[in-house]
Amino acid sequence: MGRCQGAGSATGRRVAAALAILIGLALGLGALGCGSGEGDGGSGASKSSEPPVDPHAPPSVDAAALAKKAAAVFGKLPAAAEKETNPLTPAKIDLGRMLYYDTRLSKNHDVACNSCHKLDAFGVDGEPTSPGHRGQRGERNSPTVYNAALHLAQFWDGRAEDVEAQAKGPVLNPIEMASPSEEHVVGVLASIPGYVTAFAEAFPDDETPLSYDNMARAIGAFERKLITPGPFDRFLAGDLDALDPAERRGLDAFLSLGCISCHNGATVGGLQYRKLGQIFPYETKDPGRFNVTGNEADRFVFKVPSLRNVAETGPWFHDGSITSLEEAVRLMGYHQLGLTLEPKQIADLSAFLRSLTGEIDAGYVARPELPANGPDTPAPDPN
Repeated sequence: MGRCQGAGSATGRRVAAALAILIGLALGLGALGCGSGEGDGGSGASKSSEPPVDPHAPPSVDAAALAKKAAAVFGKLPAAAEKETNPLTPAKIDLGRMLYYDTRLSKNHDVACNSCHKLDAFGVDGEPTSPGHRGQRGERNSPTVYNAALHLAQFWDGRAEDVEAQAKGPVLNPIEMASPSEEHVVGVLASIPGYVTAFAEAFPDDETPLSYDNMARAIGAFERKLITPGPFDRFLAGDLDALDPAERRGLDAFLSLGCISCHNGATVGGLQYRKLGQIFPYETKDPGRFNVTGNEADRFVFKVPSLRNVAETGPWFHDGSITSLEEAVRLMGYHQLGLTLEPKQIADLSAFLRSLTGEIDAGYVARPELPANGPDTPAPDPN
């Protein structure tokens, strides 16, 4: 029994020693683990501090790659829409600014270019169709004048080649400004001494500076600098924080879904004609460009609108029938691309479109002082 007790005591001592070593090792490793986690950002602490992954979170977009891809599609927005045959001079621009705001170009002296294309409201009046002479309304929405000089043509149906040709139309349109003739308009302007001087300064090489064509050239010159860069342009130039994550996702979708097949170039549209209802028919009675060309292939074809400032230029579409930007996105996805967009896609695309809102040069578009009537200036005619 004594031997047994001695052997047991020895065995017990060996077990106790082994346990002590194991406990020491465990404590040492634990201390090392704590020291690593607290002092140098070891894996133990970093795992516990990482937020859980949200499986429903939208995918992130590589901003640098996106900006490079988008820049290749849209290019750089110029500071002005220069035209060789209508050089931009300060005198011509100043004259055009006055004419743009002057209601005396209209029969009743109550409608100006700015009445329908308000420069302090992103170039629109916010109405489905605009009121003109005696409150008459046309059948199409007044498009914005901002960035319009960069388009391939003017009006929804492209019937005017450029902003100079466009400026001649509304003045004589019986529904809009209703002046009876070019001669009448020239007579009104010639009766205002300040305009006689301004035309002479703007067109010093012309034998007859004050003419209907020069009126249009001056208005066109003013409009050629109505350019509105914004966050989107800063993003394309390398400021990757200019667009937030939702706007970047929207731009990515805009590129990948096919929106750029119509809306491309620096103006994000305005550079081609397309049928409204390209994939699925869109109900409209307006024949569009068919009225200009007489070509059956142009029935229901319209100039693709620029999306610059689109969030500020509703209501939308050629007839001003759509009152929600999101609804406009949904309808375009369906009728033009054949897509049924998901709510998240619509939200992201709409966020991107809002990033196309630019900055208006308030000084450039400020209403000028207009020259006073002369003794022979015709009175307003409400008839």
